[in-house]
Amino acid sequence: MGVITLENEFAVAVAPAKLFKAYCLETDTLLPKILPEHIKSSEIIEGNGGPGTIRKITFAEGKDLSYAKQKIEAIDEENLTYSFSLIEANVWKDAVEKVTYEHKFVPTPEGGSICKRTSTYYIKGDAEINKDQIKDVYGKKTAGLFKAVEAYFVANPDA
Repeated sequence: MGVITLENEFAVAVAPAKLFKAYCLETDTLLPKILPEHIKSSEIIEGNGGPGTIRKITFAEGKDLSYAKQKIEAIDEENLTYSFSLIEANVWKDAVEKVTYEHKFVPTPEGGSICKRTSTYYIKGDAEINKDQIKDVYGKKTAGLFKAVEAYFVANPDA
């Protein structure tokens, strides 16, 4: 099994604690509200929201990805760190065993955040995936997600 590790940083004009809360703690209510054209629903199907919890995200019709199941690996509200593994999805079934995402939210001098993310792809057997494509496509999708969250909080500062 091969392993591909990628590191990204996403600048967001939202304070770290607020961004952490939206992205990590209130995923099920906020993300479908913020991105209804992409996310149909998000729900916990096993667990209580802590490590070991399984979340299913159902995407809007017409997307390449119709659903994904995530397993929360660790969550630390004090240090604003969060990690989860993508354990099931309708893409890459034959090539990827799982993907683990580790996030750290840090403040910027301007009052916003930098989300530092390490993504580790565990490749099945001798399967091959294009590292540059992952970096390009999924980096852009995550950046778009954070920009949508940012726009939501700019428009709703008391949310």
